[in-house]
Amino acid sequence: MAVNVPELQALLPITGVRIGTTNAGIKQRVRDDMVVMIMDPGATVAGVFTQSSFRAAPVKLAAARLQQGRALVINSGNANAATGQPGEHDAVAVCDAVGASLPDIDGSQVLPFSTGVIGARLPVEAMKKGAMEAVQRLQTDNWNAAARAIMTTDTVPKGRSLTVNTDKGPVTITGIAKGAGMIKPDMATMLGFMAMDAAIPQKVLQGMLKRVADVSFNRVTIDGDTSTNDSLILIASGKGSVGITNEEDPCLVQIERGLTSVAQDLAMWIARDGEGATRFATVRVRGGKTSADCLKVAYAIAESPLVKTAIFAGDPNWGRFCMAIGRSGADVDPDRVTLFLDDVCIARNGLVAEGYQEKDAARVMAQQELTVLVDLGFGDIEEWVWTCDFSYDYVKINAEYRS
Repeated sequence: MAVNVPELQALLPITGVRIGTTNAGIKQRVRDDMVVMIMDPGATVAGVFTQSSFRAAPVKLAAARLQQGRALVINSGNANAATGQPGEHDAVAVCDAVGASLPDIDGSQVLPFSTGVIGARLPVEAMKKGAMEAVQRLQTDNWNAAARAIMTTDTVPKGRSLTVNTDKGPVTITGIAKGAGMIKPDMATMLGFMAMDAAIPQKVLQGMLKRVADVSFNRVTIDGDTSTNDSLILIASGKGSVGITNEEDPCLVQIERGLTSVAQDLAMWIARDGEGATRFATVRVRGGKTSADCLKVAYAIAESPLVKTAIFAGDPNWGRFCMAIGRSGADVDPDRVTLFLDDVCIARNGLVAEGYQEKDAARVMAQQELTVLVDLGFGDIEEWVWTCDFSYDYVKINAEYRS
C-alpha cells in the first residue's frame, strides 16, 4: 500500500505529443500493458539511462536512436533484458511495426522501452498487433492511461502536470513514472517519461535533464538494486509559445525549476510506493567533508536491511544507524556525529544525547513518515535520499514475482 501518494489527477495534454495504449497480453490480461507515444516533427528528445553493465536490449537501442527519436513504444510485463542479440532483434521488430503503422515515421526513429521480468523473450507477434492497435488510439489527452499501462508491481499510477509561467509565456509540463522494486537508479527510475511544449535544442535539453535527474530520480532507493532497464526521457515538442535557443536564456532556469518540481514528486512517489512499503523516510546528511561523503552515508542508511526493518517495526534501535554510518565508506569521526529522528536528538558527538528518552524516538518511528537527520560535524554541505521500509510484503512480492 502506497504511503500518502495522491490520487492521480487529470494530466494535461502536451501539444505535439499523442499517446495510444492497448492490452497486448504480455503479462496482463485485464489492463493495458503497451503504450505508443508519437511526437510531431520538430520535437527534441533527451534521455538518461541505466549504468548497469547488463543494459537491456531496448535501452541500448533507445540510447543509440535518441537524437532522431520521433516515437516511443513502451511495454510492461517483460524487460527484454539478458536476451542478447535475439532481444535486440525483437525490439527492432516492435519498433518497425510502430513505424509501419504511421505515415511519416520510420522504424529507426522509434525508441523502445520495456519493464518487467528479466531473461524472457518478448512476445513479438502480440506486440506487433498491439502496436497497430495503440497507433489507432492515438490522442493528446491519454497521459493518464499511459501512467497505468506502464505499471508493474506499482500499486498506484504516478503522474503530475504543471504549467510554468516564464518571462516568455506559459510552458506546460506533464510527466509519468513507474517503479516499485529493483530501485536504486544510477541515472533515473525504472521508467519515466516527461514532456513539455517549449522548443529547446537537444543539447540544451539533455544537459537540463541530467541536472534534474541528479536531484530527483537519482535520490531514490528502495532496495539498493539498479535495474537493467532504467530510462528517463524528456520531450520538448516545440509547439507552445516559448522557445529557448541556448543555455544562457534566463527562461531556462524557470523551466528547469518547474521540471524539477514534477520530477521530484514522481521520484518521491516511487519511494512511497516501494514494494510492500508501510513507511516513507527522508534521510538527510549534513556536515560531510564533501557532497559525496554525505550521499555515501545517506545511501548506507537508506539501503541497510537492518535500518529498514527497524523502521518497519517502529523500533528506535539507533545502533543500526551508527552501524550504517560507520560502514558507509565516508570520512566519519564518531566523536562529531549527531543523530536526529525528526526533532528528537538521539545521539550527540557519538554518545547518547543528554535527556534522551526512547519513548520520544518510538513516537517518531511509529509515524508513516519520518526524517532521519545525521550531522557529521565537518561543515555545511547537505544531501538527501528518499526511501521506504522493508516489510513482510516486500519478500512476498518478490518471492512470487514470476508466479
